[in-house]
Amino acid sequence: MTTHTDNNRNTPTTTILVTSATGKTGRRVAERLTARGATVRAGSRSGATVFDWEAPETWAPALRGADAAYVAYYPDLAAPGAVEAMDAFGRLAVENGVRRLTLLSGRGEPAAVLAEEALRAAASGAELTVVRASFFAQNFSEGLLAEGVAEGAVVFPAGDTAEPFIDADDLADVVVETLTADGHAGRVHEVTGPRPVDFAEVAAEISRASGRPVAYRPVPEGEYAGLLAGFGLPAPEAAWLAALFATLLDGHNASSTDGVKRILGREPRSFADFATGVWGGPRS
Repeated sequence: MTTHTDNNRNTPTTTILVTSATGKTGRRVAERLTARGATVRAGSRSGATVFDWEAPETWAPALRGADAAYVAYYPDLAAPGAVEAMDAFGRLAVENGVRRLTLLSGRGEPAAVLAEEALRAAASGAELTVVRASFFAQNFSEGLLAEGVAEGAVVFPAGDTAEPFIDADDLADVVVETLTADGHAGRVHEVTGPRPVDFAEVAAEISRASGRPVAYRPVPEGEYAGLLAGFGLPAPEAAWLAALFATLLDGHNASSTDGVKRILGREPRSFADFATGVWGGPRS
């Protein structure tokens, strides 16, 4: 990969574009890369590096002169339009000299695999690593479930299915490793937490850590879509998102992998430790 030397630190410095840099994973990846001495372009709609997945005209200026890029597509790699976006983005990345790409994908998402393949074909002149992640633990503290958790309820269309939730900090560490170390080109890494946990146990762990009752309430896919629409999400997007969650949490992802340990040499953080870290602080 093309790098230049930072004379002040006397270490190789790489310019890396981080897309969706204000999101759960992008923010963490950007922070870690900066700490390692990389020159980070934190791409967002309103930041110094303007990057918007819905505005393709912002992609090439953000990519120009970058050595590598973290590709975190919004809203999801399985969403309509993602295949076309990955094809266009991959071509622009190679045209603008990007030599290494790490793509965030969803574990067990057939539609996301099509988008992965589109990026791989379009950016065939660059090194591509795909990181397929399980459901984020931070969805309960920073994401769409956080409001319900604060009100004492985890409402979700997951039934009694278990999921090996991954801590977004572990995922960010994996992404940074693939962007800064050799040996990952062409690889597909599946990363999860240490063991599957069902949503009732999630609620119990949050209750234990926070000292207040939190209950899990499973709902059908259609009811959940209605709840999302009630929060202001357009009805088609709400229906698509509810269907995606129901598909992901039908049991086919209810197993863990050793991806984090293979890449980082350590075990991933458990949901119990995550809950303690987020909700286990001093309480009045």
